[in-house]
Order: sequence, then C-alpha cells, then structure tokens
Amino acid sequence: MSSHSIDQSGLTKGQLRKLNALCKSVGHEIGERAFVEWMSSQTAEDGDSSAELIADTLWPLVQDGSLRIPRGGYRVRRGRGRIIVEPAG
Repeated sequence: MSSHSIDQSGLTKGQLRKLNALCKSVGHEIGERAFVEWMSSQTAEDGDSSAELIADTLWPLVQDGSLRIPRGGYRVRRGRGRIIVEPAG
C-alpha cells in the first residue's frame, strides 16, 4: 500500500528481508531511514579474499615461468577432500 522510496530492484534477498523487518518493527519512515543508515555503514568489499590469496600464491610461479595459464583460464572448485582444477569452458 505504501511506496518505498528505496529502489528495491538492486537489493539482495537478505537486504530486502532487513528492510522489511525494520519497516514492520518501527514503521516505514523510520525503518527506511534506519536501513539507509545501515547500508551506508556496510563496507563494500573490493574482492574475494580467497581469490586474492590464490592469485597472490600463483603469481610468483607465473612470473618465473613454471606455471602457464592459457587464455580462458581454469575453473577451481572444491571436491571431496581435494581441489579440482579444470579448463574453463
């Protein structure tokens, strides 16, 4: 019935749940203000820390020529007790 002033199309499912919970608990106006304040306090992560760790570990091997990563790269995923590396496709 009420229109939200927040664009909900760009929010994740968890963010929508938080917004709806705040609006239900303290009212729409106060809830939206609290949600905007909460969103501004959230730090946007620049990248995945695991991906950075993998890149930092492999980069010296690429530089000295002992590891070659072809165009298109590889897909790295977890298996049962092991790491699976396969060509990206």
